[in-house]
Amino acid sequence: MTDSERLAAIAAIQDLKAKYWRGVDTFDAALVRSILAGDCVLDYVGCCTDPASGTDHFPQMNLVMRGRDSWQLGEDGRPGHVTVHHGHQSEITVTSPVAATGIWAFTDRFFMGPGAPFSRLTGYGHYHDTYVCQDGRWLLATTRITRLRVETE
Repeated sequence: MTDSERLAAIAAIQDLKAKYWRGVDTFDAALVRSILAGDCVLDYVGCCTDPASGTDHFPQMNLVMRGRDSWQLGEDGRPGHVTVHHGHQSEITVTSPVAATGIWAFTDRFFMGPGAPFSRLTGYGHYHDTYVCQDGRWLLATTRITRLRVETE
């Protein structure tokens, strides 16, 4: 793999991750599915648990989605909350012409609707991803979230 091919792969992976977060925040399930590998594994277990207190602020998110078609979030319209994800500081390693790994620092905010146990959640952590290139397109193969801190108001 040439340096140009490696840099093009990194740019394509950065683009797909931006689409992932935009799709999550706009509840666009079709957009999210468009960047997922057919046999993806998305591990969200503990994704809203504060490591300092052990409090799980969003236990309904403790799930593992297997396969592109398992992504259903957003299918029923907007839930009673708004999310905003900011991903940055990507560490992407292209391990072969068809495989790569990535770690992304991120911050997410949940603005909850009436009746929720808190009005806002702000989380800080990392996404740990793997990617595959299929038919010339980079796709998200696996993801797992680790948290550094979760705050609620």
